[in-house]
Amino acid sequence: MGRIKWKPGTMLYPLPAVMVSCGHSPQDFNIITIAWTGVVNTNPPMVYISVRPSRHSFDILKQTGDFVINLTTKKLAFATDWNGVKSGKDFDKAMKTHLTYGPSTEIESPIILESPINIECRITQIIPLGTHHMFLAEVVAVQADDQFLDPVTGKFDMKKAELIAYVHGNYYELGDLIGHFGYSVKKKKKKRL
Repeated sequence: MGRIKWKPGTMLYPLPAVMVSCGHSPQDFNIITIAWTGVVNTNPPMVYISVRPSRHSFDILKQTGDFVINLTTKKLAFATDWNGVKSGKDFDKAMKTHLTYGPSTEIESPIILESPINIECRITQIIPLGTHHMFLAEVVAVQADDQFLDPVTGKFDMKKAELIAYVHGNYYELGDLIGHFGYSVKKKKKKRL
């Protein structure tokens, strides 16, 4: 078995496939599909999205200073893709993909009601990096669709939500649970005689 050297590239997969909603008034609301996103800090909770300056949402993000990361599902896969390849300059993306805007609790950008998790973010810094600018943001609120909460534990049921991921141009369903944080070092219970 050998190794093949490729040119440097972004082969860090899978990534979340999210729809980011932005804008402060209905005529400016827009949705952009993003895979370049992730967590950067725990306390305060911070995330980032990276956006090309040529994208319609770029100026909206700079002017408004906030956005919502809306997690996507198997059911939302078509809308997720469509909102990533069409421009908000030419279409009302929510109308075209049958999505519904709802109010955020702490910012002015809207949430997408069909999304199981909405992460409200306030931009703290914009870093030009080359092809993309990174929007660092503090998470100021999270909304969850209660249909995905376990009635006993109150935990969010990721499997029931059918979240999707992006891998090198393709969308995939997330699979089965295979472990949890710390399971590899958890002490085994001794059997009683």
